[in-house]
Amino acid sequence: MNCEGRPLNENPNQSWLNSRGAWVSWVGVIVVVHLILLCIPTITIPLAWTLTNIIHSVIMFYILHTIKGSPFGTNTDGRERNETHWEQIDAGKQFTDTRKFLTVFPIVLFLLTSFYTEYSFQHFVPNLAFMLLCTIPKHPSFHGVRLFGINKY
Repeated sequence: MNCEGRPLNENPNQSWLNSRGAWVSWVGVIVVVHLILLCIPTITIPLAWTLTNIIHSVIMFYILHTIKGSPFGTNTDGRERNETHWEQIDAGKQFTDTRKFLTVFPIVLFLLTSFYTEYSFQHFVPNLAFMLLCTIPKHPSFHGVRLFGINKY
């Protein structure tokens, strides 16, 4: 049975990022966070870019790669119970537009951060580390993999 073109038993975790305006909202929230950081008088511009990158990376890692299951009551027989949000996006299909956006965005943010921090070593190293934190788990070879048994159950 379909409701507005979607099956009733579809897990909303799989498709909400494909909805109209989701990508624009994602970018908009990051811009707002960055502008808020720039409004704090004690934070320099390079530090604001670094903090924007770190905040984005930590929140993205937590939401997409740590939390398992679905917050919505669905009729999917609990298939998503042991999957992270990243593994549920687009029903696990690799290289969809949404997955490409979520993989490229942290890289672009890292490049912008590196440029505006003038490639300063003290900013470059943490920015690179946090960018890798949220891009390496997105690689298809890590689909369903739990390193060192972390987040296994």
